[in-house]
Amino acid sequence: MAGPLSVAAASRPVIAPSILSADLLNIERSVDMLKGEHDWIHVDIMDGHFVPNLSYGPSLVSACRKRWPDAILDVHLMVVPPENFIESFASAGASILTVHQEATPHIHRVLKRIRDLGCSAGVTLNPGTPVELLKPVLHLADLVLVMSVDPGFGGQSFIPEAIEKIRLLCCWREAFAHSFIVEVDGGLGLDNVRLVTSAGCDAIVAGSSIFHTPDPARAVREIRLKAREGVLSV
Repeated sequence: MAGPLSVAAASRPVIAPSILSADLLNIERSVDMLKGEHDWIHVDIMDGHFVPNLSYGPSLVSACRKRWPDAILDVHLMVVPPENFIESFASAGASILTVHQEATPHIHRVLKRIRDLGCSAGVTLNPGTPVELLKPVLHLADLVLVMSVDPGFGGQSFIPEAIEKIRLLCCWREAFAHSFIVEVDGGLGLDNVRLVTSAGCDAIVAGSSIFHTPDPARAVREIRLKAREGVLSV
């Protein structure tokens, strides 16, 4: 899925279940339980250095691509330095590769390289990092991920300061005619998805609130309906 992503107003919000919260002994079954209600599959890659946790590698992305050849695989790299990893994950079949601004002094170069590899380029920040640091590279971003928890673990509580970041990004997108998607990840569920979509969020990453329920497909439908209320309120 090379080149800029696009999310039509009628398609918002995109729902991207995070398989970090899936059954790790049967990820395929967990995704199949979504019954096609989802839009993307979100894959969190953690190296134990940039964040205090370890998860997955290119082989999982490759297996997902083989099992779901038409899926949008939304790969979030929480690794240092990301430039050492992007080629292997692109080759494995990632559709979107998102890297952290804090993880490299060469974010401009990394985003350009991701696009050169045929993937959509995403950039993200930890909750405590000012969103203003992204302004110089927003023209290279197909997606901007707003972290609403400290990255590294699933099941954390939503950090409300993320809302102002979403609003600023949407203002800059309009003012400078950018086309990036705003994605939000962390602590999202039925109690707060309307809040983030009313601020301008286009894509929602959710893990525990989907996979830790008896009926993940129903959870996606309910989250989408609640999030859609926020879209329609804008």
